[in-house]
Amino acid sequence: MNIQDYLIHQEGKDWGALLSAWGWFLPESFTVWMVNRFGDMVLVQDDGTVCFFDPGAGKMNQVASSREEFADLADDPEKFDLWFMPQIVDSLLQSGLSLKDSQCYGYKLPPGLGGSYELDNIEATDLSIHYHILGQIFEHIKDVPDGTKITFQIKDTPDGSRISYQMLETKSE
Repeated sequence: MNIQDYLIHQEGKDWGALLSAWGWFLPESFTVWMVNRFGDMVLVQDDGTVCFFDPGAGKMNQVASSREEFADLADDPEKFDLWFMPQIVDSLLQSGLSLKDSQCYGYKLPPGLGGSYELDNIEATDLSIHYHILGQIFEHIKDVPDGTKITFQIKDTPDGSRISYQMLETKSE
């Protein structure tokens, strides 16, 4: 497997602007090292530690103490599958769902809100919309207890692209 087949090309992208909705969550300073086709990021912090940021789950975890350690860990097929999701990407491509340069695979219902990694929950999404919407959603629910039912509505533009959401209700179980 060639890792490049499962990454988004970073050239020409303003990651600071794309990630602006995540300013409340991400470290103040970091380097975007790799971005998988789902918009998940391998970030390098100033101390050299490597973190995996999964915006669809609203989570970030330190996964290695250095780039070298990350590269060694990524040689493990289980870690590679976890971080780069090659089988899902290959299935999406075989089904005809390819990406434009400004897109990633996004979720109709994010995994962090109970969505699945099944093909029928995945769509091509503009990178800016992907990060903007997820950053807003996870910021608004960051203090909501686990198990709380959340009702929200995605608002569409006339051309059908998602641009914003409104949280309608939360109910504790």
